[in-house]
Amino acid sequence: MHAPETSLPTDLPRTTADILARLRVRAPRVHCITNAVAQNFTANVLLAAGAVPSMTISPEEIGQFVAGADALLVNLGTFDHERREAVEIAVAAASQGGKRWVLDPVFIDRAPKRANFARALMRRQPTALRLNRAEFSALSGDAGNNDALKRYAHDTAAVFALSGKTDLVADATRVAAISNGDALMARVTAMGCAGSALVAACLAVEGDAWRACAAALIILGVAGEIAAAQAKGPGSFAVAIIDAVANLDGEILLERAKVSE
Repeated sequence: MHAPETSLPTDLPRTTADILARLRVRAPRVHCITNAVAQNFTANVLLAAGAVPSMTISPEEIGQFVAGADALLVNLGTFDHERREAVEIAVAAASQGGKRWVLDPVFIDRAPKRANFARALMRRQPTALRLNRAEFSALSGDAGNNDALKRYAHDTAAVFALSGKTDLVADATRVAAISNGDALMARVTAMGCAGSALVAACLAVEGDAWRACAAALIILGVAGEIAAAQAKGPGSFAVAIIDAVANLDGEILLERAKVSE
């Protein structure tokens, strides 16, 4: 894995450019257990970034798919029996194989059973979580400010990528604020799912999980801004952001990334 030279938020644009380049060279395989309505869009965003997606949730084969993947995404958007069974098998396979995995605890603030399942998964030590403030509060019992994020990251040994008007990425000692993105991103279903999948892809090529999470959010946020400049509404935006991810390069990222401490 790539060893980072520094740990400063201000260095993240350069690191993101490097991570994107590595994604395109290595083409990591990312297995996704995700929302049923999100699979197509998520797969296309991963392909545009340079990763190779797989999506099966069959109990008979998911263990083999995860074993052959470079990273795993567990998204709780569709919380049915088949996916719960698939998650158990997939996380076990990831743990056995030393694979990094991402938990996206979708809507756990709305359903206690879903929240309980997410808390149980936390004991399986996900590498990173991508979630919003309401989901973080339901999971941790705390507000999503910088101190709470670092405290919970320390307690769980995970990195937290908190989405919002300004995204926050925190581990036990570092927090970065990322201000890229556009309001149209909230009007396209599966945008968050795709962001979580990008986190998994970046984790597959970058050893520093904090940097990997930040890079994924910067990539998607910059692509969102570029797509919004030419879109006529949510429909054309959904297509344009896939094109924007595919056409991103290091120069664009260095020019447009908005990162602060």
